[in-house]
Amino acid sequence: MRRLANPASKGSLTAPSSIILFGPPGVGKTTLAYIVAKQSGRVFEELSAVTSGVKDVRDVLKRAHERLVSEGKETVLFIDEVHRFSKSQQDALLPSVENRDVTFIAATTENPSFSVIKPLLSRSVVVKLESLEPDDLKTLINRAIASEHGLDNEIRITDEAVDEIIRMAGGDARKTLTILEAAAGALTGDKERKKGAKRPIITPDVVSKVMDVATVRYDKDGDDHYDVISAFIKSMRGSDPDATMHYLARMLRAGEDPRFIARRIMIAASEEVGMAAPQVLQVTVAAAQAVAMIGMPEARIILAEAALAVATAPKSNASYNAINAALADVDAGLIGQVPLHLRNAPTALMKSWGNHEGYRYAHDWPGAVAPQQYMPDELQGREYYHPNDRGYEHEVKPRLERIRKILHEEDDNGDGRSGQRNA
Repeated sequence: MRRLANPASKGSLTAPSSIILFGPPGVGKTTLAYIVAKQSGRVFEELSAVTSGVKDVRDVLKRAHERLVSEGKETVLFIDEVHRFSKSQQDALLPSVENRDVTFIAATTENPSFSVIKPLLSRSVVVKLESLEPDDLKTLINRAIASEHGLDNEIRITDEAVDEIIRMAGGDARKTLTILEAAAGALTGDKERKKGAKRPIITPDVVSKVMDVATVRYDKDGDDHYDVISAFIKSMRGSDPDATMHYLARMLRAGEDPRFIARRIMIAASEEVGMAAPQVLQVTVAAAQAVAMIGMPEARIILAEAALAVATAPKSNASYNAINAALADVDAGLIGQVPLHLRNAPTALMKSWGNHEGYRYAHDWPGAVAPQQYMPDELQGREYYHPNDRGYEHEVKPRLERIRKILHEEDDNGDGRSGQRNA
């Protein structure tokens, strides 16, 4: 960015001709682009991806090329919300970026890996911008109050009110200034200030009146959406009910579909809790049904109950691991033939093939466990399910060990009956 901001006559050929500024709203993406143009002496052209089409892009690029050829002046083309550009619109930029007819600077709140076409992305330097720190926003507020282009010291503000504005702004400079301006306007009108009335003071109460809901940074199509969802799931997995409630609240306040949240909770019930507390899945399924029937705002209580059931339950991913291991074997071609005694035999012909012959009906055996082979020959002895010692699986584990021992027993008596046994 510094190399780009140098005067054009001193600019280095190694400076990038295309930059993508990726970050949340209000962190200065547009301002950075304008500074580059102003300090380098380049002409600044701006397009919004929301309102501009391919024709607009081509018109700007044509002017930039003509300006460069006839006047020797370079152009900074800034496109806001470039992720909203279609593929054809982004394709139209490529020749001018490659030929360095323009210095292309784009701004996006979405991950450019997913929203910018690969040819343009490969020719660009991606600069990731973070939310502004509280100290940065505090400096911004003080400057806005003191500047003659701002409030010109016509109001005062308490430290507590500054902290409240910063909290509500969520790292967004634009939001910070908007709240400050609204708070100043709520105290007194321009005419009263010009009459020399005593300078009013912005307090936390004033801030709360003009901004009663803090900014929740959460774009349902952007990275923050997936970050918050990821944190929500990991908090349930990690058995932290408080963090679970925090991320649930963020999703709800941001307007996330409660049915989507309910589905994620159901998945977590199986993936994270599983057989350690199988009843939790029933709770989450009932919650999803209730959410669909009731809707917001009451659905928040149902979602909270279901999420807390997952977060506070004993954990096991044994079911998750078991099915994945079995799928891996099937995908690898380890299938084999179904043993004859397990095959269906609805006709005499199929019985003559040996289907169903020798099958042992489990309920006729002690403990409803018959010693016989269920796996194909190629997979005999393969074990996928490995319960842990938590929750209900603490009971399942020793019982399963006894069952597996019976299943693999040799038939000493010829008829499979080797004495009474309880599973």
